Amino acid sequence: MAPPLININDIRLTFGGNDLFSDVSFAIGERDRLCLVGRNGGGKSTLLKIIAGEIEADGGERFVQPGCKVAYLNQEPKFDGFATVEDYVLSALDEHEIDYAYRVYMLLDSVNIDPQADPTKLSGGEGRRAAIARALIADPQVLLLDEPTNHLDLPTIEWLEGEIKNFRGAVVAISHDRAFLNAISTGILWLDRGVMHRTDQNFAKFEEWSEEIFRKEAEERAKLDKLIAQETVWSVQGISARRKRNQGRLRRLYDMRETRSQQIERIGNVSLAADAGSTSGKVVIEATDITKSFGDRTILTGFSTRILRGDKVGIIGPNGAGKTTLLKMLTGQLEPDSGTIKIGTNLNASYFDQKRAALDDTMTLWDTLCDIGGDQVMVRGNPRHVVSYLRDFLFDEKQARSPVGALSGGERNRLLLAKQLAKPTNLLIMDEPTNDLDMDTLDLLQEMLADYEGTLLLVSHDRDFLDRVVTSSIVMEGNGIATEYPGGYSDYIAQRKLSSAPAVAEEKLGSTSGKGGKKSAPAPAAKPKPTGKMSYKDQREYDNLPGQIAKLEAEIAEIEAALSDGSLFTKDPNAFQKKVDRMAAARAELEAGEERWLELEMLREELGLS
Repeated sequence: MAPPLININDIRLTFGGNDLFSDVSFAIGERDRLCLVGRNGGGKSTLLKIIAGEIEADGGERFVQPGCKVAYLNQEPKFDGFATVEDYVLSALDEHEIDYAYRVYMLLDSVNIDPQADPTKLSGGEGRRAAIARALIADPQVLLLDEPTNHLDLPTIEWLEGEIKNFRGAVVAISHDRAFLNAISTGILWLDRGVMHRTDQNFAKFEEWSEEIFRKEAEERAKLDKLIAQETVWSVQGISARRKRNQGRLRRLYDMRETRSQQIERIGNVSLAADAGSTSGKVVIEATDITKSFGDRTILTGFSTRILRGDKVGIIGPNGAGKTTLLKMLTGQLEPDSGTIKIGTNLNASYFDQKRAALDDTMTLWDTLCDIGGDQVMVRGNPRHVVSYLRDFLFDEKQARSPVGALSGGERNRLLLAKQLAKPTNLLIMDEPTNDLDMDTLDLLQEMLADYEGTLLLVSHDRDFLDRVVTSSIVMEGNGIATEYPGGYSDYIAQRKLSSAPAVAEEKLGSTSGKGGKKSAPAPAAKPKPTGKMSYKDQREYDNLPGQIAKLEAEIAEIEAALSDGSLFTKDPNAFQKKVDRMAAARAELEAGEERWLELEMLREELGLS
């Protein structure tokens, strides 16, 4: 057996007077494909930097085989000081590695980056692709990747999976992307509460393996508790009966108590919940034959969709395909060039921005949540102390007065979730919410979105997350065509295989990245619309319903305003009850009216009248 390329022995790192991790030991073999997983803030990125030689540990030993080239992809690459992307990528080479310089154009062509572009002006996805090219340029023996899929589109993620599978050396990757880890890993390094666990299994086995570790820990705690109880009885009954005390046994008891008090319990989970607030109209968004172009570039051609209350819609596509443009049109922030978009009634939207623009690095966590001062956060209409609410998102009390700029990427996402989920909203718009989140938080976010009663618009490149959350997927091929499919990403792939329309290569989204020319699918031939007319009764009902719905909405708003007066019940209980009863009836009438209008609108479409 070949000796390992890197040996990590008894590594220890202290942060803020406490051990971030200690006694961490493992080896990296020449063909290992290891995923490094664990909680946000648990030290994964720091440990990867120690493996890369970027920082020194407080104790222990890092040994790298002589001549072993190690390449490291930072979670947040720095481009300052480089005039071009080519200069940035070539900076990874030593003088004796200049023979590898020819690969710069090949790699940058693979990820569709102009070698002469200014690296400081790249988008998040472009910067990540350039950084991956830099990590691969020197053909290293060990490749260390910190969140490599962040900001990447699906075609580039699949390209990266192929590169890793064909890579001749060892790989250690930190990632939240389950599908990516399932595709590349042959082993797991789990950094849990400062302790390293390892198994040589694919990441798909992680849940089963980790639960077994937790079960064994629980058994050990139970045994220790029983032993402590037995020793306590002895200390009370036996010591008083002896003139000479068995100090050794007493010390053993104290040591066990100390061990028990310091024993690390399984860390709690983030507490996630979202309030859909007031009920929106039945039809949330209706787009009909919308098109959009910027100059000579066509973003969208003839796209139609109807999004109803409670729908969870994923928007998928390569970077540059126009996902954000479509999102802005659907939410009324941008007008289409042609076609119509109708926005539903009584909508209260909340926007989760992948760039975290709602966070100010100079503000503390406390001030970020209590933006009007004080120490209370209104969480879905109920006051909560800011420290208590921060604990729901796994923040320590000491962090409450720390600046946002000191947080890791995952902690920033958790803080933004805390800020956004405190507000009642019936339309949740999330742009890449999964970046930097740990697996447990992702699981809870998925559960929260599954239980959410409002409407969700989700832009994501996380295939597993899409499969677990969305009810339908709008896929943008990058050639002006958008198609809606029922289900998540896997459902889209399955339906795409069965489709006879050759839009893109099988099992891949059409990409604006990669080698070769772009493939574009011809728009499917439009089906001839039947013609006819509605009955007089249906037409009259269709014409009158919008006015009736508007009157009901106004009446409901008026009753809500009256009921918000806390003194009404004490002044006139009968009047209060009448308003409550009328509110329920009006809401039922409104829902029935919206349902009927929707039925009539669908009838008009069938008759070719829309």
